Amino acid sequence: MRSTNLELLTPENWPSYELIDTGGFEKLERFGAIILSRPEPQAIWPKSLTDEEWQQRANAIFKRDKGSQEKGEWVLRSKMDGKWFIPYQQQGLDLTFKLSLSSFKHVGIFPEQAVNWPYIHQKVSALPVEKPRILNVFAYTGAASLAARQAGAEVTHVDAVRQVITWSRENMEASGLDNIRWVVEDALKFVRREARRGNTYHGLILDPPAYGRGPEGEKWLLEENLNELLQVCSELLDKQNFFLIINLYSLGFSALILENLMRAHFVNRPNTEFGELYLADGFAKRLPLGVFYRFSSI
Repeated sequence: MRSTNLELLTPENWPSYELIDTGGFEKLERFGAIILSRPEPQAIWPKSLTDEEWQQRANAIFKRDKGSQEKGEWVLRSKMDGKWFIPYQQQGLDLTFKLSLSSFKHVGIFPEQAVNWPYIHQKVSALPVEKPRILNVFAYTGAASLAARQAGAEVTHVDAVRQVITWSRENMEASGLDNIRWVVEDALKFVRREARRGNTYHGLILDPPAYGRGPEGEKWLLEENLNELLQVCSELLDKQNFFLIINLYSLGFSALILENLMRAHFVNRPNTEFGELYLADGFAKRLPLGVFYRFSSI
């Protein structure tokens, strides 16, 4: 019988972040000194704390607009700055992230992704290449880009939203880094062009959303476009010295679907790891937050 080798990964030893409680389709989290209550569609179980305890603890609560799954507004329950900073210091990394309350419930980082940042730093540092070339697409506010840059990589950071690129630049400067290449463009359009030009990268970091829009209205649907994205990326990855990370947060995608896709497009996948990312709350409930697949030549 063939082993599936499914893994469960969660961040550890990060004092600036805490998942306090989950349940009732919500999550209560601490980012630095700020505690937030946000919707979470995966948390279908009951809360461990009472609603009153959640209300008492939260500095801000996200209320969704009627009929919307994402958009809404934050209700402030105590005085707080519109933006604040938290550090991430672990396994050779020393990064600083700016956080802010957005109208789409996000705050600037996805904490479960912290399992990938030391991995990126370690792989870049270990590659037998003077200046590894790293491509991060759907790169959001750039935590993965910062991890690669701090290890000495030449980083190309691609996102379709100009304001997010500005946010990423603030994170770079707050972390004492520089010289990241910023590209405001549709991710699929960018990788197609890079493949036509024959460009290659030693590291690929992919974090595609379930759906999205490019800067010129290009439509991204994960189930329709992921296959092509991976096919093109297989042409971009260096054949000798390489690593790849992909994360998916979509309720319809399991780790086995992602494994099948990776097997179809990448023949050489040494040191493979794949499975689920999760966060554990203070009552030992594990909140699934997507699937991942990663491999490397070193």
